Amino acid sequence: MEHGLEQKFCRFDEALEVSNGVEIQGYASLFGAADQGGDVVEAGAYARSLRDLARQGRRVKMLWQHDPAQPIGVWDEVREDAKGLYVKGRLLENVEKAREAAALIEAGAIDGLSIGYRTKRSRKSDKGHRLLSELELWEVSLVTFPMLPSARVGAKGEGLIDASLRELAGALESARRIISGA
Repeated sequence: MEHGLEQKFCRFDEALEVSNGVEIQGYASLFGAADQGGDVVEAGAYARSLRDLARQGRRVKMLWQHDPAQPIGVWDEVREDAKGLYVKGRLLENVEKAREAAALIEAGAIDGLSIGYRTKRSRKSDKGHRLLSELELWEVSLVTFPMLPSARVGAKGEGLIDASLRELAGALESARRIISGA
């Protein structure tokens, strides 16, 4: 089933961070999670596309707000793992919009990624979701308004699990203070 270019948005549960002024990493897509449009990406959906890109010596593009006239960096690593589509890359310091993006990320004004892709194979689930089983990945953009609330990005070297545990520990400490009246 062929479709035109589509976009899928992801929001991070914590602020998107920039390390060393330019490095970012995280998940642009999570397997099995229904987004706000009712789409669910299945494990392996990007595999063929990533193999084809590698064979052709091409990369997934890093864009600003899906604008093909505004590349802002490079994705050095794009891969599927058990959780989803992991991306790691660099904002290019010599590109004005990339410097702006880094400042917006650091301030917490931008916290989302969105993928631009073409659906190659999909089907409807018994719950009415569109199950995406094969996608042709074109680009991953930094965006203002993402669609998948459960995706995450962290600074280089910061484990995503570690960040979640720190967030949970902070919430528990806050609850302890409230309960103890401190």
